[in-house]
Amino acid sequence: MLLDELIEMPRIRGAIDLEELPSPSTLCKAFNRLDMAVWRVLLNLSVALVPTNGIVGIDASDFDRSHASKHYTKRAKLTIQQLKVTLLVDTRSNAILDVHVTTTRKHDSKIAPSLIKRNTGKVAIFLRDKGYDDQKIRALAREDGIRPLIKHREFSPLHKAWNGRLDADLYEQRSQNETVNSRLKRKYGAFARSRHWWKQFRELVVGCLTHNIDKTL
Repeated sequence: MLLDELIEMPRIRGAIDLEELPSPSTLCKAFNRLDMAVWRVLLNLSVALVPTNGIVGIDASDFDRSHASKHYTKRAKLTIQQLKVTLLVDTRSNAILDVHVTTTRKHDSKIAPSLIKRNTGKVAIFLRDKGYDDQKIRALAREDGIRPLIKHREFSPLHKAWNGRLDADLYEQRSQNETVNSRLKRKYGAFARSRHWWKQFRELVVGCLTHNIDKTL
């Protein structure tokens, strides 16, 4: 797909000084040589291209693994059906600040801390629903100077009172995460095509990177 797009984009080829297009196998090998750390640096650089306001939402969505056939799945011994993808999204430009991908059913409250630690300088207000209701997350956010705006699970009247005091207009901006998840799936596909899980992780990060670049156009 990338080669097909480059054929129709002479301006882009000129910008990267690419006179001849490489073969698909050469392109795949070049992508494989880049570590995940490199893709994360590129993702961070893409965020700098768009305006952000520090009001950030977090949400998870499932991406399917796409295979040619059940015969291929059985022959390649592929058993994981879905990837859990958690996005950290800025509410001003819908830029994706960070992404977490896992093949397990890890709970949301266990994923959020690593995303907060990696993005302390980019986040001022942290928006999320009851799935991230955890006092450890709130404490971690406050230690890093971040205001956590997370709804409580209502086990008592006190929890209901706390939820009633939330800034409703600010809290409702978390729905933009769902918009970004939907856009990624509609524009770049709701599945990962790569065979190996580590390639699938990179494939999804590249999708987030491309999403941010699209926001600059």
